[in-house]
Amino acid sequence: MSPRDTARPQIDRVQKRALAVGVLSLFLAVIFGALQSRGAGAEGWVQFLRSYVFAYMYWIAISLGCIAILMLHHLTGGWWGLPIRRILEAGSRTLGLMAVLFLPVLVGMGRLYPWMRPGEISDDPVDHFKRVYLQPGFFIVRTVVYLACFVVLAHFLSKWSAEQDRTGDVRFKDRMESLSGPGLVIWGLAITGAAIDWVMSLEPHWFSTVYGMIFMALECLAAISFAVLILRLLGEHEPLKDSYEPKRLLDLGNLMLTFTLLLTYVSFGQFLIIWAGNLKDEIPWYMSRAFGGWAYVASALLVLHFFVPFFVLLQRAAKRRLQRLSTVASWILVLTLVDVYWLVVPAYEKSGPRIHPTDIFAVIGIGGVWVAWFMAQLKKMPLLPVHDPRFEGVLEPGHGD
Repeated sequence: MSPRDTARPQIDRVQKRALAVGVLSLFLAVIFGALQSRGAGAEGWVQFLRSYVFAYMYWIAISLGCIAILMLHHLTGGWWGLPIRRILEAGSRTLGLMAVLFLPVLVGMGRLYPWMRPGEISDDPVDHFKRVYLQPGFFIVRTVVYLACFVVLAHFLSKWSAEQDRTGDVRFKDRMESLSGPGLVIWGLAITGAAIDWVMSLEPHWFSTVYGMIFMALECLAAISFAVLILRLLGEHEPLKDSYEPKRLLDLGNLMLTFTLLLTYVSFGQFLIIWAGNLKDEIPWYMSRAFGGWAYVASALLVLHFFVPFFVLLQRAAKRRLQRLSTVASWILVLTLVDVYWLVVPAYEKSGPRIHPTDIFAVIGIGGVWVAWFMAQLKKMPLLPVHDPRFEGVLEPGHGD
């Protein structure tokens, strides 16, 4: 710990508590899964797997969003990235952990995905591509490719950032910038494929060409909100204490507003296209999510996940104070969890939401382990970039507002 790094004790405390809560919750999730399996055989584990996928998709969304925002920062070079860059890099390095945590999904995919059952995909010529695409071996290969793309991007961006800290060589800034352009393209393609394979194929008879974009916007919104929340947690400690000012917080708030608008736009665009087309293969997805018990969830998301953050983030005063901005970020993260729940769970709970104990324990369990690993990654590098030419003089006395 450097003389000016007073955030380390706080990071250590959060790491230890998150790990303890996470391991205990995952243990409880497995226990509840085992209890449900009594008398039900192997099918008793289905609910555990469903809860696990829902929780996994929420936490990997933050990891994937972190690497996207990080590459966006390298391309734009904005000073808004100074206080959150290490947070984004640490978040992106959790993708190795998430690759390992996907193993239970691969092990239980036969009970989780309906297309694994013989005869689920019809012999209709229209479904020919689905029969070829939705094959267990091909699914596993694609998953490995997606995760490898994410991990490799995160690895090189963090490696070059660390080398820049060590040497001060400006070439590493150029390397990160050169990788970020094509990296965002690769990221977008991999996100689209992963969203289709991991979530959309839970309902193999339905499809949408906008689905991947919805997850991209959701992940970026979750990541920037998470970064603001961590900045609030550590912002009173050195060296982050002097790294942000109102105008830089204003930029972060504007990014949150932008991704809120983008998520709402693509979600409404998908609904409008399906409603206007009125096609029998596409309508059922919204029939299960917009009626019955799920209608209340959809209405709550419209009001609480769009209108409330939208109107609050329009106010400059809410974006120029870290405490207020972090409150909005916390709100968005909670509603993002509900949004992921609304996207995933109606695939098998058609009549309305039924919150199972495994849902709660899986979210807390994976989340606890994820946060602990994130904090461990955050300690590996200085909390502010060193020798980055884009930030030279930014922390000198008298700089800023």
